[in-house]
Amino acid sequence: MPSLKDLKNRIGSVKNTRKITKAMQMVAAAKLRRAQEAAENARPYAEQMTKVMTGLAASATGSANAPKLLTGTGSDQVQLLVVMTAERGLCGGFNSSIVRLARNKITELLGQGKTIKILTVGRKGREQLKREFGNHFIGHVDLSEVKRIGYANAQDIAKDIIGRYEAGEFDVATIFYAEFKSVIAQEPRAQQIIPAVFDEAEADTSTIYDYEPTEGEILQELLPRGVATQIFAALLENGASEQGARMSAMDNATRNAGEMIDKLNLEYNRSRQAAITKELIEIISGAEAL
Repeated sequence: MPSLKDLKNRIGSVKNTRKITKAMQMVAAAKLRRAQEAAENARPYAEQMTKVMTGLAASATGSANAPKLLTGTGSDQVQLLVVMTAERGLCGGFNSSIVRLARNKITELLGQGKTIKILTVGRKGREQLKREFGNHFIGHVDLSEVKRIGYANAQDIAKDIIGRYEAGEFDVATIFYAEFKSVIAQEPRAQQIIPAVFDEAEADTSTIYDYEPTEGEILQELLPRGVATQIFAALLENGASEQGARMSAMDNATRNAGEMIDKLNLEYNRSRQAAITKELIEIISGAEAL
């Protein structure tokens, strides 16, 4: 049974931990507001750009001058998986859920005899995949020094991916990230970005456009920007999801610390009462013996 001093030290330690988790929860809440606003503001732009490119792609598909980013290489043997996670932990199951989705996809593709290449964005995803799939890594993007994600960061990642694609290093590229739903809900998603995949139902059919130059030439310029936009939107969704998950995790940790303090205080008071009772019995017994 721990001594009164040990219990008192442990209560003090848990109280200090509760202060830290409470402070981290408040910081995450402040960051979440900015991250959520950025993610929500980027959605309409990404959706509208997708609609425009869907209409262009429908017209350009099959033409001789259709961009390679649209038509693909004609094969899906070599797959590039871009796993996007956080640089830091203490955010619940946020990183693990993305890695789990990516791991399942990797296992599935390897089972089909595909060649896998992995590009990680964020330290936590790299750490979790390194032991099992480290021999498939081809690169890493470190964003630990970036205070606020900007479009330039997404452009740099997109240029690297497109450069590898044009060099013939892979056939299909898929990004893995978490879509922000709410503070307690972040949904891991996998989205193919190369070759571009469009849902014809998303096309804007309410207006007929006459393009100059040709659709293929416009797509030649728009598709690389579309890849960067999809990566940027995913980074923003990840940012909001990370802060939401961290806020929720720190709130749970603060509550658990409070419950633990209550239990330790109860144990401390019982032990203290038992010690006082024992001393009183010894004093009374000694007095009676005299």
